[in-house]
Amino acid sequence: MRASANEDTESTTFAVAKQGAKVCTRRGASSKAALIVLVLTALAPCGWARTDFDIVQAPGGIPITVVGTNAATSFGTLNALGIGTPAAGVTVIPLSNGSLYLTTYGLFVHGGLPAGHNAIVTGYVSANFVHPAALIVQSCPVTSTCNASGQFSSMSITAGAQTAVAPAPGIPKGNTATAGLAVFVPDNNGGSSFSGTDSAAITFTMIDSTNGNVIGTETLNLNTPSETLQSAIRLTLGAATGGLTILPSTDYAIDFGNVNGLGIGPRAGLTVTSVSGGVVYATPYLLQPAFSDQSSTTATINVALAVNFAHPTVLQLKDASTVSGPFTQITSTPLTIANAAADRSIIPRDLGLFVSNGNGATAFAGTDSAALTFTMTVP
Repeated sequence: MRASANEDTESTTFAVAKQGAKVCTRRGASSKAALIVLVLTALAPCGWARTDFDIVQAPGGIPITVVGTNAATSFGTLNALGIGTPAAGVTVIPLSNGSLYLTTYGLFVHGGLPAGHNAIVTGYVSANFVHPAALIVQSCPVTSTCNASGQFSSMSITAGAQTAVAPAPGIPKGNTATAGLAVFVPDNNGGSSFSGTDSAAITFTMIDSTNGNVIGTETLNLNTPSETLQSAIRLTLGAATGGLTILPSTDYAIDFGNVNGLGIGPRAGLTVTSVSGGVVYATPYLLQPAFSDQSSTTATINVALAVNFAHPTVLQLKDASTVSGPFTQITSTPLTIANAAADRSIIPRDLGLFVSNGNGATAFAGTDSAALTFTMTVP
């Protein structure tokens, strides 16, 4: 199997706690200086930056930096097939309809809250991605371990109906609780497909669990740097029920075992069909295409002979849509075997091995091998 991001063609070979500075000026050298101090005090009251609660990096989580009084981070490069190595602190979980890129972060409650009170924290996506069909912010509350896809759900995009991040009883003052944040990248092909950079912002609100008073807010920007969404494509082969085993390694391998021109004693998983000049040993197998953020919703899959048998008149590879044929010989010229393959579909095909029953000078007995290359193209 080979998988690629930002590619339109996929081939595979089948071988048979942070605080701000506090500076206060209390006196001026003159009445003019004192007036200036009063003006500055009215515009910017003396106090700690990020005084109520902080969004901080959790152990093993994504790095978080401070920009002004807010926080910033990035999930890096993402794609719906989960191909490649995610950014530091990010875990990717491939799903049946996309991939979830998740991380954990800390909520440190340290100010504004009366002693003995707990903080409830809610959040919402205050500035959503420009491409919301391609990138979806998800959240996991502090009451969960936040290490599995089922623990995450889409985060609210409405200030009036925020997502519970730290529900009651809340976080005691001076403590840090760990929550989860994720970006879900769904399979997204056709008109809404997108690849490129995008960003979002999440605003968190801290509420006194005792009296319901709003203590403060903080924003986490997903823009340092912006998220990069890749298009992706992958083609895999799988064994079909009743067919031969397909072994994945660097590429794929299949073994027809001992064959002969009379079709005697086929191994389990093979069907023998008599044809002119010999027999065809056939086995079913499965093509499994997957692609995302492509302008087309269908793909074309071809197969071609990459390495021929040393005895091409005695042994030939063939393709069919059913195990009983009819069979088409596979040559070095690409043969289209699926011209409207859908994303995440399973396409059954049958691979045949023709064995000649000829005698004389061209007859052959012994071992031989060949290789096929399957190519998927998404227009």
